[in-house]
Amino acid sequence: MSLNTTPSADRIHIGIFGKRNAGKSSIINAITGQNLAIVSDIKGTTTDPVLKAMELLPLGPVVIIDTPGLDDSGELGELRIKKAYQILNKTDIAVLVVDGSVGMTQEDHRILERIRAKEIPYVIAINKSDLASKDAISTDLHTGAEDNVIRVSTTTGTNIYELKELIAKQAPKEDTGRRIVADLLKPSDFVILVVPIDSAAPKGRLILPQQQTIRDVLEANATAIVVKETELKDTLASLGKKPKMVITDSQAFEQVSANTPADILLTSFSILFARYKGNLKMAVAGARALDTLENGDTILISEGCTHHRQCEDIGTVKLPNWLRKYTGKELNFAFTSGTEFPLDLSKYKVIIHCGGCTLNEREMKYRLKCAEDAGIPMTNYGIAIAHMHGILARSIEPFPTL
Repeated sequence: MSLNTTPSADRIHIGIFGKRNAGKSSIINAITGQNLAIVSDIKGTTTDPVLKAMELLPLGPVVIIDTPGLDDSGELGELRIKKAYQILNKTDIAVLVVDGSVGMTQEDHRILERIRAKEIPYVIAINKSDLASKDAISTDLHTGAEDNVIRVSTTTGTNIYELKELIAKQAPKEDTGRRIVADLLKPSDFVILVVPIDSAAPKGRLILPQQQTIRDVLEANATAIVVKETELKDTLASLGKKPKMVITDSQAFEQVSANTPADILLTSFSILFARYKGNLKMAVAGARALDTLENGDTILISEGCTHHRQCEDIGTVKLPNWLRKYTGKELNFAFTSGTEFPLDLSKYKVIIHCGGCTLNEREMKYRLKCAEDAGIPMTNYGIAIAHMHGILARSIEPFPTL
């Protein structure tokens, strides 16, 4: 994802579901006008979910997700079906592709029931409608949502334009009040962003939360000043006016707090993104659960993305070391990354999640709901670090409603 493209987490995720050979890949190629997905008469061509970031008019930036067939067979097929169902957790709009020559099947009804249970806006595309009469399709459908049903043919091109329009109508209303930091700023405010540059920092670029926060500062007509943690003290001394806020990378929290005067607001990228994803209150409460840890407890440390881990990786090295030092306990740790998030959370005492910058809002809220339903406290990297260093109260001062 480059600096000039919309981050995947901020794109509408459109999941394409259906049985093998219903025409899911053909639908994707038809609505995008590109040969994005492999089309074959051989069942099971799509074996794993495939995500493609692109522009889809009239929606704009989206992520199209092609999923395995819901009727896959064998032990491996069951795992593929499970993967397809997991994609629902990040799906903003679901498109159920039904083979019009067959009609709605048990597998179609089963996924439709799950889509409705998760309250995901959806469209049912009856593909191959040129191969079956309207009466036959209507008799088999029985979805109870005829307004969301459209009959199409990827062979003849029938109703493909109308399908795109119907998908666009399901888009969630834009939440104009959801900001990273801009709502806390006034025009001409100075904001200092502390960005450590070490062996784990991507060469030639800033990581996604830093990019997005800079953009949000600029949209507030404020001034973003980016420094390394080693330059913060001199920068503060040389500025002509006091900055409104200092925002730091979590792993530099302790040093940055010591160098930032008490009359300047201080917070972290992780805390801002917890608020942006709608889970700041829960994450603050979850951090306090670190004080209840006992010998033998297991902590789940989960990241939304995958990356090459360095010797001083924050998730697998620094956080466990800080937790052992803070608690004085013998703790166990489990780690997950990317799309993997355990279905059974009962073995964990606390979950510490990354800021979730690569996860869309729906998937982040799904993970939070899983923790809430299991009664497991959940916090994130920056909030846990601030709590362990005794600066959590200060770092949430910008948000008085807490």
